[in-house]
Amino acid sequence: MKALVLTERHTVSLVDHPKPAVTAPDDVVVRVVQTGICGTDRSVLVGKFPAEPGVVMGHEAVGTVEEVGSAVTARKPGDRVVINPTLYCGSCPPCLRGHWDFCANKAGTEVGLDLDGAFAEYIRLPERFVHAVPEGMDFDRAVGVEPLACALNNVEAGRLRAGETAVIVGGGPVGVVCAMAARHYGARVLLTEPDPYRQELCREVFAGDFGEGSGTDTGEDSDGRVTVHTPDDPDLTGRGDVVIDTVGNLLEQSLTYAATRGRVVVMGYNSNASATVRPLEILQRGLQIIGAGDYNSRLFPRAIELARWLPLERLVTHRFPLERYEEAFAALAAAPGTPYSALKVVLVPE
Repeated sequence: MKALVLTERHTVSLVDHPKPAVTAPDDVVVRVVQTGICGTDRSVLVGKFPAEPGVVMGHEAVGTVEEVGSAVTARKPGDRVVINPTLYCGSCPPCLRGHWDFCANKAGTEVGLDLDGAFAEYIRLPERFVHAVPEGMDFDRAVGVEPLACALNNVEAGRLRAGETAVIVGGGPVGVVCAMAARHYGARVLLTEPDPYRQELCREVFAGDFGEGSGTDTGEDSDGRVTVHTPDDPDLTGRGDVVIDTVGNLLEQSLTYAATRGRVVVMGYNSNASATVRPLEILQRGLQIIGAGDYNSRLFPRAIELARWLPLERLVTHRFPLERYEEAFAALAAAPGTPYSALKVVLVPE
């Protein structure tokens, strides 16, 4: 099969790769229909997050079941499915305490990072990580379920409540999904993004009817709306009951957005990031800095159900066949000197 693998030079290459086959009784082989390019994938290519050379990248996948192992009971060939790529062993001390997201046996199980992922024609995973797509939900919406699970994990880590103000830092796909989730929770949402092109894409996503009759404006601060702001907007200072840094290197800026007794959630993955904070300021303002980590897989079925009510398909602005992967990543500014020209990009095996 054709697959995109990570090279030693932090690039991807389209190669002929062995098609995965059922090797364990609980294996499910999925024919990939499309896979979203995640910010983590981009971070790997620009040197901000580690991955194993030679691995098939990609993890935000939907498709149809191709083959199942002898012990599989919930899935059958032809089923429409969405992949949960956050694997766990189920038997280590954190897993036995229910903290599957902090599984001690992560090595070799990070889909698209050190375990072959979904930028390919097929992917193989244990049955418990292969979920049914609800009847009537199209694949463009379902491909946003995994980012939605990430968003729910961080929104809930911030203990966001209805009527509060959420500042979402970063207007990429995950930032937009966080804004959708926060709006669903009943919060006033202020979304920050420096890139003019992505600002406009964000406004388009939230324009018109959205959710329970809410919409967006481009600067008005009104209940029931998601508003889009530049990061230096002085109106953001001290506004956020909850601030979510979806970029991963904007903690200091996020602290300025936090209200007194605000909660700041570090969400984005960036292994090169560092920050300087003043402990006295955290103490005197009653701030909390929260790291949520990966989502617990218990959230994944909830994300599937919530996706019934959120227009996640609005994120998808571009789709490319695997053969045009260079254009796909360039649209996300993964190539040196290229600006953003997309929101969510999906890769489609032919």
